[in-house]
Order: sequence, then structure tokens, then C-alpha cells
Amino acid sequence: MFAISCGNRRVYYALRTDMSAKLKLPLELRSRTFSQERARKTYEALLEAAEKVFVAKGFDATQTPDIAAEAGVSVGSFYRYFTDKREIFLEIMRRDLQTAHEQVMDKLRPEYLQGKGRRDTIKEILNITLANIIRHPGMQRVLLEMALRDKEVWQLKHAFDVESQNRIAELIGAICTKEQVADAKATAYVIHVAAVECAIRIAGERGALPVSRERAKAALTQLIDRAVFGQDVADE
Repeated sequence: MFAISCGNRRVYYALRTDMSAKLKLPLELRSRTFSQERARKTYEALLEAAEKVFVAKGFDATQTPDIAAEAGVSVGSFYRYFTDKREIFLEIMRRDLQTAHEQVMDKLRPEYLQGKGRRDTIKEILNITLANIIRHPGMQRVLLEMALRDKEVWQLKHAFDVESQNRIAELIGAICTKEQVADAKATAYVIHVAAVECAIRIAGERGALPVSRERAKAALTQLIDRAVFGQDVADE
């Protein structure tokens, strides 16, 4: 049992036993074995190079020779590891989403937020979500573009989004009564979508911000606080 402060009361929350379970992606990470360390380094260099080129040029304009040149290897070397640019893009997405899951989901747990007030809880959820997007804003932009037209990319993104929203819904259930939030799942969905879109803008992927990052995050926290609790009062 874990307690989260909410005004003058403390809400006790029973922790699910599977909270730390690995994200079950629709497309699992490929099992790669390398007979030589040099081969492993080439593989990693290609992934790193591909991410840089995708961010700089976008998926459509990126060609395999671009990736090979960025990695400092021949085009033939690229094809020893990947069949085409789509395959390496999917591999990058699997790895990035798995890493994000391990870093983000671990913090979207009651014990991580134990003792925080309701405003601080909302602020922390937003900070965690924003930090994940801002970590690789360029790739997030490419991911969003590809998810609109590639079913497998959409499946990867959808799996991560659903898990994030489920965690947020559980936390809302811990700090809110049914009178305050009748539909925790729908509320979590709206919070997640708002946080992701704001994070993309805060990261500068939609142009220059008219306000500072701090002001944007503070306003979003206040907006969600009012939406969830129906009023704007400080934690007691």
C-alpha cells in the first residue's frame, strides 16, 4: 500500500504486482548476435547514424547511402545488417520506445509519487511525460509522421501510448474520488495527448515558443488541475 497526499487526506493505493513488467511491443526487438566486436560496433553506428539522418531529412528523403555515409561504412555494409531504411527505422523505434518504457513507466508508479500533494503529483506526471518527448524531439516528429501511414509504426506507438495512459489512469484513481473524476481512463487519455502535444511544441518542433518552457508547463499543470478537481487551489 502507498499513500499520496490530497489536501488534508492521504489516499492509500494498492500497487499492482505487474507494474514493472516489460512493455510487450507488437514487434519485439530483434535478437542480434555478433561474432566480432567490430560487427557489433558497425551495427550500433548504423543505428545512431540513421537516427541523425532521419531527424535531419525526414523518412522519405533519407536514402540508405546517406545512412551508410553518416556511419562511415559502405552501402554494402548497411545491407549486411538491414534490408532497407524502413527496417532500420523500425529497429530504432523499438529500441527507443523500450528505453522510454523502462525510464518513464518506472516513474509513473505510486511509490515514486508517495507523499506528494495533488498539484505536485500532476506536475510530476507532466514532467515525466514531457522529459521523454523532449529527450528525442526530432525522432518523435518523424515517429508521428510515420505512424499516420505505416501500420507497424502505428502499432509500436500505440502500444507505448496505451501503457502510458493506463499508468496515468491508475494514478488519477489514486488521488481523485469518483465525484471528481468519473472516467479516469478518458481523463488520462486527454492528459497524455495534451502533454505530448505540448512537449513537442516546448521542444521547438512546431516553431519558436511565445512563452518560456517554465510558463508553458506551469499553465498546463494549472489547466489539468482545474479540469480534474474543478477548482484551482493550492495543496494543503
